Amino acid sequence: MNTIKLTKKLLLVAVSGLMIISCDNDKYKKTNTSNTSDNPFASKVDSILDLMTLDEKLGQLNLPSSGDITTGQAQSSDIASKIAEGKVGGLFNIKSVEKIREVQKVAMEKSRLKIPLIFGMDVIHGYETTFPIPLGLSASWDKEMIKKTAQIAAKEASADGINWTFSPMVDISRDPRWGRVSEGSGEDAYLGSEIAKAMVTGYQGDDLTSNNTILSCVKHFALYGAPEAGRDYNTVDMSRIRMYNEYFPPYKAAVDAGVGSVMAAFNEIDGVPATGNRWLLTDLLRDDWGFDGFVVTDYTGINEMVEHGVGDLQSVSALALKAGVDMDMVGEGLLTTLKKSLEEEKISMTDIDNAVRRILTAKYELGLFDDPYKYCDVNRPKSDVFTDEHRSFARKVSAESMVLLKNSDSVLPLKKSGTIALVGPLANSAVNMAGTWSVATKQELSNPLLDGLKTVVGDSVNVLYEKGSNLDYDLEFEKRATMFGKDIPRDKRTDKQLLDEALSIARKSDVIIAAIGESAEMSGESSSRTNLEIPQAQKDLLNALMKTGKPVVVVLFTGRPLVLTEEDAKFPTILNVWFPGSEAGLAISDVLFGNVNPSGKLTATWPRNVGQVPIFYNHKNTGRPLGNTEGKFEKFRSNYLDVRNEPLYPFGYGLSYTKFNYSNLRLSATSINFDGTIDVSVDVTNSGKYDGKEVVQLYLRDVVGSVTRPVRELKGFQKVDIKKGETKTVTFKLTVEDLKFYNYDLDFVAEPGTFEVFVGTDSNASLSSKFELTKNESK
Repeated sequence: MNTIKLTKKLLLVAVSGLMIISCDNDKYKKTNTSNTSDNPFASKVDSILDLMTLDEKLGQLNLPSSGDITTGQAQSSDIASKIAEGKVGGLFNIKSVEKIREVQKVAMEKSRLKIPLIFGMDVIHGYETTFPIPLGLSASWDKEMIKKTAQIAAKEASADGINWTFSPMVDISRDPRWGRVSEGSGEDAYLGSEIAKAMVTGYQGDDLTSNNTILSCVKHFALYGAPEAGRDYNTVDMSRIRMYNEYFPPYKAAVDAGVGSVMAAFNEIDGVPATGNRWLLTDLLRDDWGFDGFVVTDYTGINEMVEHGVGDLQSVSALALKAGVDMDMVGEGLLTTLKKSLEEEKISMTDIDNAVRRILTAKYELGLFDDPYKYCDVNRPKSDVFTDEHRSFARKVSAESMVLLKNSDSVLPLKKSGTIALVGPLANSAVNMAGTWSVATKQELSNPLLDGLKTVVGDSVNVLYEKGSNLDYDLEFEKRATMFGKDIPRDKRTDKQLLDEALSIARKSDVIIAAIGESAEMSGESSSRTNLEIPQAQKDLLNALMKTGKPVVVVLFTGRPLVLTEEDAKFPTILNVWFPGSEAGLAISDVLFGNVNPSGKLTATWPRNVGQVPIFYNHKNTGRPLGNTEGKFEKFRSNYLDVRNEPLYPFGYGLSYTKFNYSNLRLSATSINFDGTIDVSVDVTNSGKYDGKEVVQLYLRDVVGSVTRPVRELKGFQKVDIKKGETKTVTFKLTVEDLKFYNYDLDFVAEPGTFEVFVGTDSNASLSSKFELTKNESK
């Protein structure tokens, strides 16, 4: 379409006409925002592009933070003046219908072209109704349940004006020193891919024009979960074959599921920062994977390339645009430097137009051109946010995510009688229950363990409470670990007084519940740790409680795998509750008293000490593997002098109040060709005293490959509900797609040969069988 020369009045009429045309939602409804070269909004987007000045185009690429905008001041803020000038494409970190309506009104009434804004927020594991941290959610191994948490989050966020979330985070991590392991789904690419698809479809649904769905953003692309030394933002360096086989799959799964946006990572890849890496953002993401949504930087990601040492702000901004970045979060490098780069022919108008086109398309997909205020119904928050229904589901999800790490002598479930001593710095801290990245949560409304216990047991149990210790002896460390309003007030009593009072109630009790571990902000962004043990003040509390002779139930709060070697050796019962969310206390109590039988399974390996890190189940064999000498040192083998090789708790591990027995593993065939399938079946019997749920896990080993292959890889899982005394047959169907991997040439192939199948309760599954993959006769 040629450039249209119109008076200002006629230009506004033209744009208004475009908005009216876009009302035909059904005609342009999409079930997939990516993975298609056919853009039903192309002509409308191009018409708007023809009307835009260069400054207005650059404005669409600008994503500032809302700052301190308050209701009633939105139209007079500094941000408002930029919006009126067409220099803002969207905002993030702004909450509430009233504020968002005011800001959108500036765009629609004061800007020249009246292009609506997009509003984003870190809706990571729920909105006001908060679910367990993502690592905890993944421990449920329940894709449908996880999908529903994203649907609820989308419903609540959209009711409050938000239409874009920076989630899911799908970074694979094998290093628990890295604090952001709490935001992902653990160490495994297959499980991570399944959860990525569930989250994307949960947020976006099948119709983004609906006002209860929101645009999803997969992050951090790519490899952010593998920083050197486990230190956040640090350098990442790995081979391409590891990228493709072990780290890329969850990102690609999100793209295949239709994710609408992608966030670039902070780290470098092959020596080039991800934010300016054209191979990553264009060659791989767009050309190979077919992604046609838009790419946004992380917070000041463009500006930070200056510190990486690849140029000044103008040059790194041009680098980012040419690489495939479409929107600049906070840094304003694209806004302030691209005009000069265009004049100097370092970039082209086509580069700018392509980025703007993708931003405008997303706004059309969200239905914002049809109704800019579609997310601004002031009545929706009252009916859709933090509802009884949502909170009830959160309670269920939280309970299903908890992992029973140890339960000697069947201390759990507890009886609803007698006296219980509840101690520990996490026992009565509502603001820490939701964990990290819970920006929309009303922390004070979260349910702490003390309240949950009293609600669940009522008057049938006498609950005594004392704090017992501070989070840590080190005050400065405690300040760093309790940021963002998640304080655990420092007790004015001495450490001895705190301990003595805890011991006093412990001696009066039948059982002790010790609520200990990390505070919410001891994991998360910029919360890397070199010591993965619980703080010493809490260790001393636990040891003193143990000496009372009373059974001690350790209720562990954590956002990462911890080193519990000492606690595992000393204490009969350890229940890992992660950070369970807004209904934490009720959900924990449900599990403690047997209202819910724990069924969570670890999605990250727990080391014996930090020296084993990084540690993960699907490692490669060396030429000198340890063999079957479990726990024993063997010279000239790949093992440690000072600690056993195997982890404390393996991937997939988690106990139940009942017992599950596996038997009768059988395969429907001993060989398949490239067109065939094979069924793997196993009988699982609940031989214990309680009904329960079991996560049945299937692993494969490719015995011989053109490149070295992992000792085993997860290729299937099912969470099944089995009554006591009942036997269920669980069947998995394998196809050649399950046997494929990226070879030396980065071709996705399956190679003929022997495959070993393992089925069981965790990654150490011992039931096994074999089959052959053969070439088709015609090949």
